[in-house]
Amino acid sequence: MALIINREQTSYEVEDHIARITLKRPEKANALTRQMRKEIQNALFDIKTNPDIWLAIIDAEGKIFCAGKDLLEQVDPDTDDGTVHSNDELFVYMRTVYKPIIVALQGACMAQGAGFALSSDIVLMTENASIGWPQVKRGISSVSGPTQGAHAMVWPTAMGYLLRGKQILPEEAWRLGLCNEIVKGGKDELMETAERWAGEILANAPLAVQGLKEAARRCLELPLEARLRLARQIADRVLESEDSKEGILAFREKRDPVWRGE
Repeated sequence: MALIINREQTSYEVEDHIARITLKRPEKANALTRQMRKEIQNALFDIKTNPDIWLAIIDAEGKIFCAGKDLLEQVDPDTDDGTVHSNDELFVYMRTVYKPIIVALQGACMAQGAGFALSSDIVLMTENASIGWPQVKRGISSVSGPTQGAHAMVWPTAMGYLLRGKQILPEEAWRLGLCNEIVKGGKDELMETAERWAGEILANAPLAVQGLKEAARRCLELPLEARLRLARQIADRVLESEDSKEGILAFREKRDPVWRGE
């Protein structure tokens, strides 16, 4: 379970197998600080290790989802003991969480903040949302842009956005495959949509869903033969689960299965 910590810039709750992380620093455009990273890291650890959690939703308060790193934050090097992930380490760790992660964007998701969108599995955007890397406009290079954005899009398209510091608007994000659905309305409609997606995913066997995501993530950089071996190993592991037996039995008995996550 998650360690008990003081949550100052996020909220975290778990209910009905769904973990919910909310960024709560709207007065600073939810810019990432060391404290915020610590809280998100703590929540992600719980999501990864808590068997009662089958899915996660990440959202934010305010008009901007996340403006990226807080460039004005002053951190005393003497207080940094290495236990809190950097922005880069946070998104690497996020990709090792093999439970589905839905991110709900109600506004701009910029710079390092774009790592949330590119490290999640389902991306939902309101009509006011966007994804982008404006650092070049401030004389700053980017990390998540060239390492994640350029790998999620074809090269000319990625460079077209990165080199100009231009935001990717919802319709374009959907066309490029960076967004699953554009939500008409505000935050309430966005979260209703997130809950709908969550419900549709949770209707399936949780261990099978997690196995599928694990295979997809771990196979990304492997050649075909190695991908097939790894995916088969994971599929065989899932096949031994109680849920797999229940799914086959429910099919035979012509009823809905009851998943236990075991």
